[in-house]
Amino acid sequence: MADSVAIQQDEPQLFGHPKGLFYLFFAELWERFSFYGMRALLTLYMVEEIFKSLSNRDYATAAVYASYGSLVYASTVIGGQISDKILGMRSSIFLGGILMALGHFVLAVQNDIAFFLALALIIVGNGFFKPNISTFVGALYKEGDVRKDSGFTIFYMGINIGGWVAPLLCGWLAVKYGYHYGFGLAGVGMLTGLIFFWSGIKKNVFGDKGLPPNQEIYEKKIIGIPQKKLIPIISVLCVPVIAYILASYKAIAGGESFLGDETIVGLIFKLIGVGVVLYLGNIMMKASLEERKKLFMAVLITFFMTMFWGFHELSGSVITLFASRNVSLEGIMTAAQTNSLNSMFIIILAIPISLLWAYLTKKNLNPRTPYKFGLGLVLAGISFYILSLSKGSADENGMVPFAYLFIMYFIISIGELFMSPVGLSKITDLSPKKIVAFMMGIWFLSSAYAFQIVGFIGKQLAIESTDAHVGGLDTLEVYTDGFALIATYAIGAGLVVLVFSPLMKKLMGNIH
Repeated sequence: MADSVAIQQDEPQLFGHPKGLFYLFFAELWERFSFYGMRALLTLYMVEEIFKSLSNRDYATAAVYASYGSLVYASTVIGGQISDKILGMRSSIFLGGILMALGHFVLAVQNDIAFFLALALIIVGNGFFKPNISTFVGALYKEGDVRKDSGFTIFYMGINIGGWVAPLLCGWLAVKYGYHYGFGLAGVGMLTGLIFFWSGIKKNVFGDKGLPPNQEIYEKKIIGIPQKKLIPIISVLCVPVIAYILASYKAIAGGESFLGDETIVGLIFKLIGVGVVLYLGNIMMKASLEERKKLFMAVLITFFMTMFWGFHELSGSVITLFASRNVSLEGIMTAAQTNSLNSMFIIILAIPISLLWAYLTKKNLNPRTPYKFGLGLVLAGISFYILSLSKGSADENGMVPFAYLFIMYFIISIGELFMSPVGLSKITDLSPKKIVAFMMGIWFLSSAYAFQIVGFIGKQLAIESTDAHVGGLDTLEVYTDGFALIATYAIGAGLVVLVFSPLMKKLMGNIH
C-alpha cells in the first residue's frame, strides 16, 4: 500500500487528486451541457416544429422521445463492452464525442430526415462516451485509494453543473433566436469537452491510463480492416438504421403499424426483458440460498430504481409540456429552462444530505437501503401530488403558479439523492461475483426501460388538437389528473417497499 501511494505522489497532482480528474471533470461537464441542453429543447421542438402538422403530435413526440431515451441508455452497455475488449477508454471517448457533436450540429439543420439522423448520431456517440469517461475516473486511482469516493463526488458535481447551466443557456437561445441556435450551442459544448480531454492527453496527465487493453486485438484485421478503424465505420453505418427505427412513429401515429401502438424499440426491449428474466431464473436455480436472496434483492432494487427514473424522466417530456402550456413562467424562465431545476437542487442538496447520512451513521440511525428506496419513491409521489394540486390555483386561462413546479422539483430531487447514489454500489455488493458485469449492464438498462414508462405515460397524457399552441384550460385537467394518478402509483409503491423493508433487510444479509 505504501508503494502504491508513493507511485501516486509521483503522478501529476492537483488539489490532492490526480490532475487527470480535473480534465475529465471539464470534459464531462461540457458533454452533459450538450446532452441536457439538447434534451431541454427536444420535446418542445418535436411538438412545435417536427410534428406541428399532426393533430396527434403529442402522441408521436412521446413515441419518439421514449425510443430515443431507451436507446441512448441501452447503447452504453454495448459501448462499454467494445471499449473493455477492443478500443480502450481514450479511443471510445473520442469516437463517442465526435459522433455526439455531429448529432447536435445536424439537429441545427431544419429537416425531418436530418432530425432522425441527428438523434441516431447522439445515441451511438453516447454509447461510447458516457460509460467510458466514468470508468476513466476510477482508473486514475489505485485500488484501496481513500481519495476515490471524493474524486467521484467532484466528477459528479461536473455532471450537475452541466445539467443546470445548459437548459438555461440553450433554452434562452431557442426562444431568442430559434431552436437551431440552442442545438448549435449544445454541439459547441460537446466540442469544448473533447478539447479539454485532448489537452489532457497532450499534457500526459493520464499517464498510460485508458489505452487499448490489447494492442494486437486493437490492430487485428477483420475483412482486411483493422478493428480500430472497423468499429467507427460500423458505428456510422448503424446511424441510418437507428434513424429508420426512430422514424417508425409515422406508422404508429397513423394507425398503420402491424405492431398496433407498439414501437419497434418497445418490442425489442420487451424481448430483451423476457431474455433477462429467463437468464436470471436460470442463475438463481444454480445459486446457493444466500446468493439467491441477495440476487433477488439486486433485481428488486433495479426494478424500483426503474420505476423511480420512469417518473423522474418525465421532466424532459410531459412536465416540460405542462410547464409550456399551463405554468405561469413569464418573467421567470422559459419552459425549456425549467429542466435546469433538478440539477440546481442536486447541487444545493447533495452535500447536506450526505452530511445527514454521516451524522445518522454516527448515531447508528442511518436507514438501510430498502428504507431509503421506499422513502425516495414516496417523495417522488408527493412531488407529483403537489403538481396535481396546482389545478386548484389555476387562473381563468388555466395557468398555475410557478411555485408548484419549483416545489415539485425540490421534493423529487431529495428522492433522487435518497436512491441514486446508493443503488449502484448495492448492485455490485449483492450480485454473485461471476455475474457482476452482467448485473451492472442490467442496472444501466434500467434507465433505458424507464423511458418505456415515460413513453407509456406520455401517450396517455397526449393532447390531440389541430392547434399547435394548445394549452390553458384545454390541457390543465388532463395533466393534473395524470399527475394525481402517477402520485398514487409512486406513493403506493414506496409504502409497499417500506412495509416489506424488514424482510428485505434480512434478504440483504450483511449488506447495508
